[in-house]
Formats: sequence, C-alpha cells, structure tokens
Amino acid sequence: MRGSLAGPRVLLRRLREIMAEPISAQDRLDKIVAQIASNMVAEVCSVYVLRADDVLELYATEGLNRAAVHQAGLRVGQGLVGLIAAEARPLNLPNAQSHPAFAYLPETGEEIYNAFLGVPILRAGRTLGVLTVQNRAHRTYFDEEVEALQTTAMVLAEMIAVGELEGLARPGTSLDVKRPISLKGSPLSEGIALGHVVLHEPRVVVTALIAEDSETERLRLETAIAHLRLSVDDMLSRDDIALAGEHRDILEAYRMFAHDRGWARRMDEAIQNGLSAEAAVEKVQSDMRARLMRQTDPFLRERLHDFDDLANRLLRQLIGKEVGERSNLPKDGVIVARNMGAAELLDYDRSRVRGLILEEGGSTSHVAIVARALGIATIGRAGNIVSLVENGDAIILDGDTGEAHIRPPADVEIAYGEKVKFRAKRQAQYRLLRNKPAVTRDGVRIGLHMNAGLLVDLPHLEEAGAEGIGLFRTELQFMVASTMPRMNAQAALYASVIEATGDLPVTFRTLDIGGDKVLPYMRSHAEENPALGWRAIRLGLDRPGLLRMQFRALLRAAAGRELRVMLPMVTEISEIERARELLDRELAQLKRHGRPTPSKIRLGSMVEVPSLLFQLDELMSMVDFVSVGSNDLLQYLTASDRGNTLVSSRFDALSRHFLRALKLIVDAANAAGKPVTLCGEIAGRPLAALALVAIGFRSLSMSAASIGPVKAMLLDLDLGKLKDVFDPLLAASCSEDRIRDALVEFAEAEGLPV
Repeated sequence: MRGSLAGPRVLLRRLREIMAEPISAQDRLDKIVAQIASNMVAEVCSVYVLRADDVLELYATEGLNRAAVHQAGLRVGQGLVGLIAAEARPLNLPNAQSHPAFAYLPETGEEIYNAFLGVPILRAGRTLGVLTVQNRAHRTYFDEEVEALQTTAMVLAEMIAVGELEGLARPGTSLDVKRPISLKGSPLSEGIALGHVVLHEPRVVVTALIAEDSETERLRLETAIAHLRLSVDDMLSRDDIALAGEHRDILEAYRMFAHDRGWARRMDEAIQNGLSAEAAVEKVQSDMRARLMRQTDPFLRERLHDFDDLANRLLRQLIGKEVGERSNLPKDGVIVARNMGAAELLDYDRSRVRGLILEEGGSTSHVAIVARALGIATIGRAGNIVSLVENGDAIILDGDTGEAHIRPPADVEIAYGEKVKFRAKRQAQYRLLRNKPAVTRDGVRIGLHMNAGLLVDLPHLEEAGAEGIGLFRTELQFMVASTMPRMNAQAALYASVIEATGDLPVTFRTLDIGGDKVLPYMRSHAEENPALGWRAIRLGLDRPGLLRMQFRALLRAAAGRELRVMLPMVTEISEIERARELLDRELAQLKRHGRPTPSKIRLGSMVEVPSLLFQLDELMSMVDFVSVGSNDLLQYLTASDRGNTLVSSRFDALSRHFLRALKLIVDAANAAGKPVTLCGEIAGRPLAALALVAIGFRSLSMSAASIGPVKAMLLDLDLGKLKDVFDPLLAASCSEDRIRDALVEFAEAEGLPV
C-alpha cells in the first residue's frame, strides 16, 4: 500500500456510497467495517463506541466473533482499545499481545491475531470511540495506512455525533456523546436558566468530506491559508495594537500557527488521502485538539484556544461563511462561548437569551458586567465547555452556584424546574414590596439604590422599587462602542438617564477605564499590575481632554436639574482638586456662552484605595458625598486579585478587619455630615447587608435583582437587637473571626430571610 494514493480515495468514495444507502444503522456499520478490511487487506476491522459509563462497546466487526457485537467491551484505559481512547492517539503494533496494556477478550476470538492498528474516533478533539484493524502476520502498518484509518474514522464520528447509532444502544445504556455532564465554573451573574445551547461561534459543519479532485482541493487550501496569513499580518500591523501587550501576544500566536509548515503539511497529506480541504482542516484540528487537551502544561493548553480560533477562521474562509445570524435563536437560548465582547452580547435578541456560559471570563470582564446589567444568568471559567456541547443541546445554568448541567437527566430538570418556580414566586413577593420604604422594625430607614450602566437597566428602577441610581457606570457606553462616543452621544445618554429617573437621584461615576477595562479603540499600555496601574481618575487627569469632554456632556445633560458626579479610584486629595478645576472650567464655559447649566452640582469620591482611609477628614471637607467601592477596597486591603480564582475567595468580606475599615469611613462621613453609600457587590447580599447596616450604613446601592431580597430582610430586622449582638463582635480582640457565623445564627433566630 505504501506509495499508493488511490486506496484511501477509493475507500472514501465507497464509504460515501454506503452512507447514502437506505439501510439500518447496524447494516451500515457492518458494511463499513467490511469495506475497510477489504481495502486495507486486513483480516479484522472493528468499531468500538464509547458509552456514557466509560465502556467502549464493540458495535461492529469483520473478522472477530460476530456474537461478541454489543456484548464485549473495555473500559477507557483498559486494554489496547481503552489506551487509545484515553490518550486519543493511534497505536501501531506488530505484536499486540506483547504490549503491557493488552487485555484478552475470549468472546471475540482475537487471540490468533498479532498485528494491530487502532485510531481514536474524534470529533472536536473529543473521543467518541475507537476504530481498529488486525492481521495474523507480524507487521507494522505503513504511515499511509494509519492516515487512511484516521480519515475513515471521521465518517464514523459523524454517524455517532448526529445520533444515528443511538438506536443500537442496549437497554439501560447510552452513548457518551449524549451523556449528561455537569461542570463547575465561577458564578458571574445570578439567576437560573433552563434552555438550549447557542454556540456563539458555531462549529462549521463539514458536509463534503471526500474530494472529487485532490489537486483542486490543494489549491483551495493554499489560497485560503494565504488569505488567512495576510489577515493576521494585517491585524498585527494596525496602529491600535502595535505596542506590546496581551492582544498582540495572542495575534503573534496566531501568526506562528498560520505560518507553521507542519500544520500545512498535515492538511496537505489529508487531502492526498482523499479528503476535501474542509475535511482536512477539521481532521488536523481535531487531532491537535485531542493532543493539547491532554497536556498538563498550562501554556500548551492555552495554545489550544489560539489553534482552535485559527482553524475555525480557515474553515470559514474555505466555506465562505461567517458567524451565523444572531437573530436565529431559540426562545430559550443559552449562549456558550470561549469568550466574547460586551458589544457582541448586545447583538443578541435579549428576549430570547436565558443565560451565558464562558470558558474564560471573570467577574470583572466587560461581558460579565453587561450580563449583570441585563439580568442574564452567567457563569465563567467553565472549562472546555465549547467542545462538550452541540447547538441545540439541552442545558441548565445555575448562576448562583456556577454549575452547568449539559443534557441533564429528567430528575435534574425537574429539580431545577421547581427551583425556578420558587424563585419566580419569591420575585412576585418582592414586587409587592417595591413601593414600600425599607424601614426596619425599630424605625430605621435604609435607602436602597440601584447600580446601572446602560439604558436597558432603567426599566428595572421602577420594577425593583429603587430610590434612585446610586452608581451609573458611564464606562459601559464606551465598552460596547466600536469607536469613542462623541460628546453629543454621551450627553444624549446621560439626558435619557436623568429623564428616566424623574425626581429620583442619579449618581454618575466618571470613566473607570484602564487596567482590566481596555477599550478596543484606545491604545493600551503593557502593565505588570493593571489593577494598580493607569486607570480611572489617573487616566482621566493625564488625558484631561477625555475627562473634560465627559464633564461637558454631563453638565449639558443635567441642565436645570441636580447633577451628581463621582470620581473613581481616588488616591490623593489633590486628584479631587484637579478634577474639580476641570469641572469648574467646563461650567464657566457653558455660562460664558449662555448655555443652561445644572441647578446644583454635587461632586463625590469613591473610597476604594486604602490610602484614603488616612485622609478621611480632608476628604470629607473636599466632597459633597462619598461612595464605598467595596470590591476594589477589599482587593487592595487584602492584596488579593479578585480576578484570580486562587485568592479571590480567600478573604471574607465579612471579616473583622474589613468591617472595621468600612466603619472608619461611615464614622468620618457622619461626623462631617456627608452622605455615604456602599455600592459594591456585598450590598446586594442580605447577610452582608446585615453587617453593613450594623456598622452604620444607611444607604446601599446594588443590582436591581438584589433590592427585593435585601428589602425583605430589612423589613423584618430589629436593628437595635442586631447591634447588641454585633458591636461586641466587631470590637473583640480575639483572633477567631466569627462574624459571619454569628450573623447566620442571628438571622436564623430572628427568622430573617437571608
């Protein structure tokens, strides 16, 4: 067979004819193994299909005992077949029985065969089964024969993936391709979604596996690779990514793969063996994916994503097809993506999106922030989920725990269905409270405000019964735009927000960009520690034109109304002085030109950098109000990156040292007669809100969905009784930190819904 290229092509054409015949799935499998054995001059050809219980069941054979079909099986890792499945790579042996992994199955009658060649049946790098050939003679199969067997395994992979073999499964068993899978990721946005998978970048389905003319296919592949290389080179030459940084590193990895001769050579060999250009790309991609998925080196595993992206680009280049229409969604879509931009999420019909699952993405990623604003249940860091699902698969997403259930069994669906009903009933009860002020049983009023950042957030203001917008993140408008929003566009957004809030207050935070919030149209700078770097007010003061334009837009939008502006990540009092000078300059210019101005301007500061804890008296004399950004303050106080899963949950937001820091701020604000609000994530957790009101906060800002639960807790709270329990704990000098446990005990004893 060596040197003969007709064999594989003839085999593929014959398999295509068999696939088109109107016969049963078992008859089709039987014909396929017979055809492979004949073409490869093998005495045995067998197909093993992976079941959901990790057993590789013999589904068809030519040469072994046919009575063993659907009776014999090996576990993954057991025997030669199990070893191939576990390692996802071919095994070529002249004397199989001498291999240490050999396992004898007496019911098959294979003891008379020596030579053995087996290849994994792969789809998207996932093992679906094993295809083997055997001969009595001691021989090593040629490379062309290995390639031919791998190529024909693609046909079997499609049969398994589309469900053609499901009807052959024995009662009580199911195929691994339809096996229920549960994954644990990181919760990014609360909520529960029951729906069906929508792949953000759908896999290109290759329908034409077999080449009619190999030379034509080679030319198509060469042309597509040339276009791909040009597009990557063009991206790298663009000015906006010319500097060093993460984005450039990714594109450099793309270029490395695009220009890799080994990759091109393997695809060319697949075409010579009879595959179409598209099928050749898919085959090499699947082989590479299977190998990289099993690497322990995190750097090599990370390159898997780069390779996948590049191979998918090449497939779309060959087929001339871009990502599918965003509007063509099921009514209960759960978007699954490796990662995506905030603007891409907004391309989807919100009424049809139930949830979002990301392989990457942390709580501070742009898309996670927008998902929370839209109220879409979201989890991130769901490892390898893109390769484990197909479009249309049933899926359950639990944004509260970070769990995803792919193709869930009936009992899991029923349990989550009940959970959704309970949540809906509870939300209906919260809606009944929306017009009721949050006043504790002993008469202390707490202001509950809403965090927002997009126009789609505004209807939630009335629905949740919020007393205003305590934090409007102005950067979201910049993050979802492809170009820098002009002053008029900014002013129009801010005016819409002020109009929608009516008489309720709204606090606009100036641009909090930089660090992890890199805008695609702004040149980024490589930084060792982005969270501690050039961001927020630091960037605004260094680029005064940007901050002045935003101040001008805010002043115009608030004409005749009160304007509340808040500065993020203030580190020194001088930064507030410089920002106020810029604001005053824009105000003076409006007056000079006879433009209407706000009736009142209040300037505030975020307290999220620990250095401000030692400047509180000076701070209170400089501002009209303060807001505590508890997320960043906790991160900086504990030196723990909140985007790093190894340390982000290491320190408790209800620890004594952190609550004492918060109390310093409350006490200083109260002494100066300045309003203080906490607008971090902990404000929206009823148990944490207990601690916050105990140390003196009387204004909290949170997501719209959190207002109901927090208000329900506050209405049942006797704050005086809580302080009797809480104050001694906060003042205690013991090393054991029992505050969270004590709050849980108090809530249970008082019947508080936390």
